Amino acid sequence: MTNKKQNKDLKNTIQEKANAVKKKTKKVTKLTEVKGQLSELQDKHLRLKAEFENFRRRKDKEISGFLQYGGENVIKKLLPILDDFDRLSVAIGKDNIQVDESISKGINMVLTKIDKWLTELEIKPFGEEGDLLDPELHDAMTTNSNDKYDDNQILDVFEKGYQYKDRVIRHAKVIVNKK
Repeated sequence: MTNKKQNKDLKNTIQEKANAVKKKTKKVTKLTEVKGQLSELQDKHLRLKAEFENFRRRKDKEISGFLQYGGENVIKKLLPILDDFDRLSVAIGKDNIQVDESISKGINMVLTKIDKWLTELEIKPFGEEGDLLDPELHDAMTTNSNDKYDDNQILDVFEKGYQYKDRVIRHAKVIVNKK
């Protein structure tokens, strides 16, 4: 009977060890699952952090652009008024309009102040007679032929173009020479 008891004890010991191995296997499996979940959460965290950094950079760039070019719309609306002053000054200079000398001086004084203000704001006019046509800066309204000028040279300017810092805010409207 001792053999039966030893066999039974041996079976119980084997069963206990098998149960212990199963528990350890379950713990290892559970640990592996938890490690996988942790790895997945860390990956999600890194992606979310990267997305947030990209969002922050985009917003910083957008805000910087608003601050740097904030007055652009106001300037665009003032340009037609400046054009009218320029036309008036040219007309007075050609004696097409008879005005008192003090009015002429006043108009020139206003134009000088506007030019100074534009310079302070880093607004530069462009588009002069004799310049070469640059499609990035000029809109060719029409062409004429003049032997005194080279091909693609500006013969006349309808409207000056303006550049605000590094942006073109209005293209110059010009007549271009074509031979």
